[in-house]
Amino acid sequence: MRFLFIVQGEGRGHMTQAISLLEYLKSDGHELTAVALGSSKRREIPDFVQNAFDCPLHTFESPNFITDKKGKTIRLSRTIIHNFLRANTFYSSLIEINTLVKVYRPDIILNFYDVLGGLYNLLFRPKCRFWVIGHQYLIGHQDFPFAKSKGIQKLLFILNTKITAFGADKELALSFRPMEPPLRKSLFVLPPLLRKELKELCSKKGDYYLSYVVNSGYGEEIIATATKNPEINIVAFWDKKEACNPYQPLPNLIFHKINNRFFLEKMASCKGLVCSAGFESICEAMFLGKPVMVIPVKGQYEQSCNALDAEISGAGIHHHEFDFSIFDEYLLKKKLPVHDPQAWANSFYATFQNLLHAENQAVNTFPLPSIQENRMISS
Repeated sequence: MRFLFIVQGEGRGHMTQAISLLEYLKSDGHELTAVALGSSKRREIPDFVQNAFDCPLHTFESPNFITDKKGKTIRLSRTIIHNFLRANTFYSSLIEINTLVKVYRPDIILNFYDVLGGLYNLLFRPKCRFWVIGHQYLIGHQDFPFAKSKGIQKLLFILNTKITAFGADKELALSFRPMEPPLRKSLFVLPPLLRKELKELCSKKGDYYLSYVVNSGYGEEIIATATKNPEINIVAFWDKKEACNPYQPLPNLIFHKINNRFFLEKMASCKGLVCSAGFESICEAMFLGKPVMVIPVKGQYEQSCNALDAEISGAGIHHHEFDFSIFDEYLLKKKLPVHDPQAWANSFYATFQNLLHAENQAVNTFPLPSIQENRMISS
């Protein structure tokens, strides 16, 4: 079967999930025809993403969060207004996506939680199947643990998730742990999508904490806690554009720019992970047997739900700031996860293969695009 990925470029989670799924598809004889990656001026596309795909990688401008001046708290009202004012730009992006679909003729478009992916399916009605994948779709499960909401945060999170999945034939909800079968027929609970590089690593306990922050403003908190606790060694990763690489502000603290392979190697040798409450990094830590302390990004309700879900799954604890001394205390009395994270993650391939087998019976494949069509899209 022929796939086209639409991938949200916020953070590294959705991008690494897309790379992981490519490995499964290739090993089973399927084809990824192209990747459409949502981008913004606030983010740089990591090198590991640009080098991971052996098919055309196209970028398009997509809605993004607006943070405060310190780069920490998500400003919801400003985010909504900013993205609304750029409606014409985003419509141009939808036209770009439609051109890609016409040229590459996929059997399945798989959307990794990009808003424009859902809007494209709603407005352009492609003839192929439209699937969505991500931890966020677990909100459709009857047992999903919603965090307490301030104002309309919960409503906006649910609305945003529904927009990304407009008209989806299948919603693939990635989960920290096994769950009961969903009541909704279009919803399927799957294990996390983890890369082969992670599974090839040998886990051991080192003498440092690993940290990862989506918004570089949290680097100030990490520097502050490293200053107060000189006995605690910290290796941190961020995507601060103007920072030198590596950047070592203190003897016990060093920052690296995001490098996926290097990050995984450091995770395999750390004694614990302290990070924002993104799904992917928590799953990687659980697979390697590393406890976590997660700090939800302020103003991002989705991360509050992730933090609660991770704690229920036995991954670790959540806190409101990057205070490594709190994590130190937790490690003295930590509990084991309520399930086997490795066995759960390793079952992804069989589960996804069953979904594809069922879908393959109903989908008619399209011919490959002509050389002339490929030249048109390249230009």
